[in-house]
Amino acid sequence: MRGRPDGGQKKRLITSVFVVAIFIGFLYAYCGSSNRGSSALEYGKSLRKLGSSYLGGEDDNDGKQDEASKFGDVEDDVVPKSFPVCDDRHSELIPCLDRNLIYQMRLKLDLSLMEHYERHCPPPERRFNCLIPPPSGYKVPIKWPKSRDEVWKANIPHTHLAHEKSDQNWMVVKGEKIIFPGGGTHFHYGADKYIASIANMLNFSNDNINNEGRLRTVLDVGCGVASFGAYLLSSDVITMSLAPNDVHQNQIQFALERGIPAYLGVLGTKRLPYPSRSFELAHCSRCRIDWLQRDGILLLELDRLLRPGGYFAYSSPEAYAQDEEDLRIWKEMSALVERMCWRIAAKRNQTVVWQKPLNNDCYMARAPGTLPPLCHSDDDPDAVYGVQMEACITPYSDHDQKARGSGLAPWPARLTAPSPRLADFGYSSEMFEKDTESWRNRVDSYWNLLSPKIQSNSLRNLMDMKAHLGSFAAALKEKDVWVMSVVPEDGPNTLKLIYDRGLIGSIHNWCEAYSTYPRTYDLLHAWTVFSDIEKRGCSGEDLLLEMDRILRPTGFVIIRDKQSVVDFVKKYLRALNWESVATTADASSDSDQDGDEVVFIVQKKIWLTSESLRDTE
Repeated sequence: MRGRPDGGQKKRLITSVFVVAIFIGFLYAYCGSSNRGSSALEYGKSLRKLGSSYLGGEDDNDGKQDEASKFGDVEDDVVPKSFPVCDDRHSELIPCLDRNLIYQMRLKLDLSLMEHYERHCPPPERRFNCLIPPPSGYKVPIKWPKSRDEVWKANIPHTHLAHEKSDQNWMVVKGEKIIFPGGGTHFHYGADKYIASIANMLNFSNDNINNEGRLRTVLDVGCGVASFGAYLLSSDVITMSLAPNDVHQNQIQFALERGIPAYLGVLGTKRLPYPSRSFELAHCSRCRIDWLQRDGILLLELDRLLRPGGYFAYSSPEAYAQDEEDLRIWKEMSALVERMCWRIAAKRNQTVVWQKPLNNDCYMARAPGTLPPLCHSDDDPDAVYGVQMEACITPYSDHDQKARGSGLAPWPARLTAPSPRLADFGYSSEMFEKDTESWRNRVDSYWNLLSPKIQSNSLRNLMDMKAHLGSFAAALKEKDVWVMSVVPEDGPNTLKLIYDRGLIGSIHNWCEAYSTYPRTYDLLHAWTVFSDIEKRGCSGEDLLLEMDRILRPTGFVIIRDKQSVVDFVKKYLRALNWESVATTADASSDSDQDGDEVVFIVQKKIWLTSESLRDTE
């Protein structure tokens, strides 16, 4: 056959060259996505799911990535893969509140019960393993307290609320900024005047809503852009502003961008992630909630959350309108709260304020068979994570019955006063005081380590990812910050002690994504959080991506954990665009009690073009 042209061989050669060219092109595109240039576009727009390769097949490293994710198995020569950047459409992704996921998974949810606004987390194969990009033109957020009244439009490029609520002074678009005049649906002339009127209705001294420190924690349901909570801060009152990711989907994002405590949640079918007897005041201003549905189950959830003698301020047409439907609702609602043993504390103009009883006497005096019933004795009112609401009244503990109230000191004394509920955990006052002092020293050390990088107004929204007794937040009282104290759902539910101290927080499982928008926290404090999820078999890589999602550009992470965790995180700094700030094994005066704990502080870079890096402050 020598000397005869072989057409088949020629074709095979051409095919081989073509395949090699495609492979080289693929490598070029893949490696290009890891290039850490100054532009977000240089990161590529690739997207992949956990557990699969870019081509959609099995993982191409035969499980090596899983091995590398275990903190004890990281070798010095292991270089983690680069994380691609999510598509621009995911710049506001909230994984467990993603309606696209609901549609894709064809979940059968009852829309009338708001189940589609509750948490539905993606299974592992549907998680995004990519970095959430900031919107085009993103700027370093305006600093507190100026941010209360204005934010950069580029950071939250949504102006439909400004047009929809133009007659209510929620927000106004003005050039490159969005302005918040402090109005609301039922307080067009300003939240400050509305708050003073409620205090006046309740005969509080000097029309001050804090009632000489006895009113400290507030739950604002259907909060809009959280101006009510924003204006309460000047009265030393802290508010958990709550709203769902609904048709007004960016209201919580605006709140957090302003530097106001807020959380994405809904009164649907599951309990809110707060323990019983957490709030002195619940508030609803035209929050569009049907309080009569399902035997009053939503009002009973508020009842669970209110302290003895707590208030519910309700501003809505039902409280004052005279048309037939509003009168019917008012009559039925009045009858319901009367059976719940609430009394009208004040009623004026468009607002009524009910008060919860101080003890169980009224409950015991009700006629047999009165609805709603008291909850069963085996019902734990503090079990909340993924727990269904119950249409029943939570009676008070023996302590509260005897004390005829919560027994809490006024604010700010309650911050450092041992809570009466310490005994629920077997903790002594001495243990509480020692924990408070220990974290005061640690926080002082943190600030010394951060001092070269921050100014007095650099930080505003902070999160303690494993808060225990809340002493991290307590140590920051003199700073102009607020802290979301998070308690793990599988440990002691110490969140009720945190609320008793006059602080706020939520229950969460860090194997899942948190209910907040991307870029909403300036600092995350992770004390043994990585070690905890390792014991549960969850991915440290997933947690790093989640922390990056909720962390603002230029924000900080403080990791306090064992050395192997710090070594693991260091492997991913370049992939995440984080840079090391400080590492120390002695970040507190009592470091001998910390064992082998190491403190590692990192900062998140901004990965945008230089034109977008303007910090106009």
